Amino acid sequence: MRTSYRWLLLVLLLGLSACDGEPGPLLLGTLEWDRIGVPAEASETVLAWHVAEGERVQAGQLLLELDPRRQDARIAQASAEVAQAQARLDELSNGTRPESIEAAQAVLRRNRARLTAAEQDFQRVEQLYQRELVAVAELDNARASRDQARAELANAAAQLLELSNGSRIEQLQQASAAHQAALAGLLQLQLNREHLQLHAPRAGLVDALPFKVGDQPPLGAELVSLLVGAAPYARVFVPASQRSSLQLGEVMQVLVEGVATPFRGTLRQIASEASFTPYYALTGEDASRLVYRAEVVLEGAAAQRLPAGLPLRVERDAHAQP
Repeated sequence: MRTSYRWLLLVLLLGLSACDGEPGPLLLGTLEWDRIGVPAEASETVLAWHVAEGERVQAGQLLLELDPRRQDARIAQASAEVAQAQARLDELSNGTRPESIEAAQAVLRRNRARLTAAEQDFQRVEQLYQRELVAVAELDNARASRDQARAELANAAAQLLELSNGSRIEQLQQASAAHQAALAGLLQLQLNREHLQLHAPRAGLVDALPFKVGDQPPLGAELVSLLVGAAPYARVFVPASQRSSLQLGEVMQVLVEGVATPFRGTLRQIASEASFTPYYALTGEDASRLVYRAEVVLEGAAAQRLPAGLPLRVERDAHAQP
């Protein structure tokens, strides 16, 4: 709320300066650092902090740990699924066991013997029927038994052939794909497990730690705020009357509140679109109210020790060269 009020006051001051018809020699703003946030990639309890606010950290340094137990359980389940998929793939790749083939051969011999017996029974019943010693129903039963035995023999022969030929190429491809999918799922869970230990993505200064040990931040919440970069910069707003005369690389003088010695700065960025622009301020006299955000990088080792948020003013140096 205080930041919004401060910027509103700044814009009003710039607007008053523009209304006088003379561009002011000073550009007002605040001292800023490049800021990055480290988000929570899982909603887990904070177990431990390894840094404190205001501490300078190096890239890759451990910042905090989140509770990994839930993720470890998911990894254990995924590991079991990988093992199951691997076993299925091995089974299909190795082919049928010799015992299974021998069992199928035994079934084939049994069905062949049954067919022989059924055919002999049918021949006897047929002869008796021709001599009118049995009814036609017995002949039909004998024929049905023979046909059933033939079908069972054909089925046993087909099963033996299937076992002997081994797995189809499509089955092997499906099993291999299932195994690769299980491996990919396990890898993703392992990567998520690593992210439960948050490391600094860049060297910088720990600016804010919003959560405490025991808190359970929501997914995507910012767990650590880091100030990064080689030097701070002045974020100022340039009135429209001065915008056309500014050039990137221009050398300026930065006066920071509470610091007696001014800093040398270089204009590194200026926005092409105006900030805080009402719809009616694009033409006519109201165009002078437009302001453009700019960034001036401070130089010198002393600037690297300055905290963010300090008010400042920037003076343009007409004699300095970019």
